[in-house]
Amino acid sequence: MALHVPRAPGFASMLKDGSKFFSGVEEAVVRNISACKEFSGTVASAYGPNGMNKMVINHLEKLFVTNDAATIIRELEVEHPAVKMMILGSQMMEQEVGDGTNFVIILAGALLSEAEELIRMGLKPTEIAEGYELALEKALADLEGLSCGEVKDPRDAKQVAKAVRSAVMSKQYGHEDFLSDLITKACISILPENTSFNVDNVRVCKILGSGLLQSDVVQGMVFKKTVQSNVIKQDKCKIAVYTCPVDQMQTETKGTVLIKTAKELTEFSRGEEELLENQIKAIADSGATVVVSGGKIGDMALHYMNKYNLMGVRLSSKWDIRRLCKSVGATPLPKVTPPTAEELGYADRVYVDELGDTSMVVFRLESAESPLATVVIRGSTDNYMDDIERAIDDGVNTFKGICRDGRLVPGGGATEMELARSVGKFGETLPGLEQYAVKNFATALTAIPRQLAENSGSKGRIAITSLATAHEQGQKNLGVNIDSDSSNVTMDAVENEILDLLMLKHWGLKYAVNAACTILRVDQIIMAKRAGGPKAKPSGPMDADDDE
Repeated sequence: MALHVPRAPGFASMLKDGSKFFSGVEEAVVRNISACKEFSGTVASAYGPNGMNKMVINHLEKLFVTNDAATIIRELEVEHPAVKMMILGSQMMEQEVGDGTNFVIILAGALLSEAEELIRMGLKPTEIAEGYELALEKALADLEGLSCGEVKDPRDAKQVAKAVRSAVMSKQYGHEDFLSDLITKACISILPENTSFNVDNVRVCKILGSGLLQSDVVQGMVFKKTVQSNVIKQDKCKIAVYTCPVDQMQTETKGTVLIKTAKELTEFSRGEEELLENQIKAIADSGATVVVSGGKIGDMALHYMNKYNLMGVRLSSKWDIRRLCKSVGATPLPKVTPPTAEELGYADRVYVDELGDTSMVVFRLESAESPLATVVIRGSTDNYMDDIERAIDDGVNTFKGICRDGRLVPGGGATEMELARSVGKFGETLPGLEQYAVKNFATALTAIPRQLAENSGSKGRIAITSLATAHEQGQKNLGVNIDSDSSNVTMDAVENEILDLLMLKHWGLKYAVNAACTILRVDQIIMAKRAGGPKAKPSGPMDADDDE
């Protein structure tokens, strides 16, 4: 007779075998804080213009070499639930502002690190969270008064480039002036009069070879493809766009044709050819000189397109077709029929060009304003161009932020140091236990300039001491000097045009504090047993017996 041994009493006894349960300050809160500090420390070294790159190889064995926190987070498969909450806060920052993901993670990690000290002193996590929320209100109120300028007209290239420059500098230090001018030119050229700016309207085309300084902005669309037809250039052309293949029409139902003689066979083939020729001729008669197909262009159709001097371009992506239609003002047609005048698009020039070993088709609009612009990036490696693309994406998102709220604050850690000073003084006026949390909130804010200084090769403690002394004397624009050759660790951020969007700091503070407070309010971790089933096959070439 088998003996049944009862499980230990408690919450764990209610769960299945294999479940995990952690409770209490040491097991749950401190464990969560330790994991978040570890993750924050990992991405902290990538912060700022002198941040180190991370080499990330994702589950598909694709290599990423970047210091962009959003990319690092996206490609890492983090499992820890508390760290996931920090990552969610940074992802919301990416969606709201398009930049500042690393800012959120470093600040949230610093807040949790400061909270750990208070917990060990005897404060309850809920009291710390309440103190942090009180300090956040004070910081956001003071932030409004730190504005040092505003971009009032988003079409003013000089003012916009000054604001975009700092966002680009953190990713591509040394090329920020060139890239900020490119981004400003591309964004202003497609800025609509009344409707809001759409970041998807600035496209990026990466072409291997040459150097970054050969990059340029094209009004219209650029595709890394070649044309199907013999015609490779058209000026002042009308464009017909089809989402279907341009080929001989297939009947919807199967049919049987009884052919008795060779003459009947010849006439049957000729009839199909004449039908296709009439279709292509009708397209040419409509005024179209360029035909864009979403599918295959058949050999016979290509023959007639060459005969009627039509240029044929095949685009395999439906997104590319959609963007091209938006760019040239065409209507995508689901069937090969002659387009009307309203359905035709227009481009000043459509031509095939070659950069390095890469052929590309350019749809350029010169006389008319294009709703889309393409930044053509040149570079020596794919990883380098991917990093340039991420810098451009940050710059374009900054421009979108300028269109919403053009107020600027000093960068280089100056804003954080000034907020730390004012929040620290506010904490001294509070009578209860929350004053400890508010003071530690002020200390956590100094983690941003400290990290900037350490990543630039300076001693963080010396930089923070110098900045704190200067801000006490009223020099509120003083930030970290990232030039390691300089003997002075501080510099005036406004004079050096190191500026950040006020809304970036606003949302960054909000998301970091919300993530930290949510993690602090967790007192139990209950992990259900993992679902069973076979493991997925490792990535690699398919076997001969695998399904195609």
